Amino acid sequence: MKAVVFYESAADLVQKAPLHAAAHRARWREFADRGDLLMIGPFANAQEDGAMGIFTTREAAEEFVRGDPFVLHGVVRNWTIREWNEALVPENPAPAPDPGVAAG
Repeated sequence: MKAVVFYESAADLVQKAPLHAAAHRARWREFADRGDLLMIGPFANAQEDGAMGIFTTREAAEEFVRGDPFVLHGVVRNWTIREWNEALVPENPAPAPDPGVAAG
């Protein structure tokens, strides 16, 4: 069982997110490096639909949210954690792209 975090964006997301993006990115990289965070990212329309992250455990998800700069500084107006039973998991998932490298 995994834990999925859903974030609802604050009304002033566009103004606040850039101020805390580096610290937020450092937080999720820490959790990814530990193996606790499997995937994370915004939906196509982040202002309206927010973002989500998939964690290996509910405890890891709760720990992440409690210290996430986006939560602490109001970039996220509300969040929820839901437990999720994954049904299809590839044996050899493709590595995630490096967010510091531009695609194309």
